[in-house]
Amino acid sequence: MAKTPPQVLIDVAGVAYEVDVPMSTFYALPATGETLSLFTHLIVREDAHNLYGFASAEERTAFRQLIRISGIGARTALAVLSGMSVSDLAQSVAGQDAARLTRVPGIGKKTAERLLLELKGKVAEGAEARPGGRASEVLQALVALGYSEKEAHAAVKELASELSVAEAIRAALKSLARR
Repeated sequence: MAKTPPQVLIDVAGVAYEVDVPMSTFYALPATGETLSLFTHLIVREDAHNLYGFASAEERTAFRQLIRISGIGARTALAVLSGMSVSDLAQSVAGQDAARLTRVPGIGKKTAERLLLELKGKVAEGAEARPGGRASEVLQALVALGYSEKEAHAAVKELASELSVAEAIRAALKSLARR
């Protein structure tokens, strides 16, 4: 592995992959030569295949939500995630705080307002329902089983915090079956 901000060169079974990462992920990378695990997103274009890596599933989800917005490309999405955490982004969206977003290099007032409008109810909801890794895993399991994100979020909010992931999934499924 070689590190050159904002890119990382990763060797996977003798094949080197160039991966663009936000600075939050870059700073969390292990030392060169150690094992690395990233959540990735591949964008295929006519002239290139670009691979993006993230330290957490939440970062990757936020990246995907950002690039769905008209006029926001992968570079801008990486800049946003480099300039603020996913929870900071969620707080900015929930509070409609455009000033906080404009502090990110490359984000002007109009872009910040468009981000707030497009992400309202998306990033904020997801950040509230995912206080920790366990809730995120349960949410992903429920969605994989065919429940809508809205149903899954509602079931996850009702769970007791001391349950293991398996117990939480069982409890959520029982709760959803009663509805």
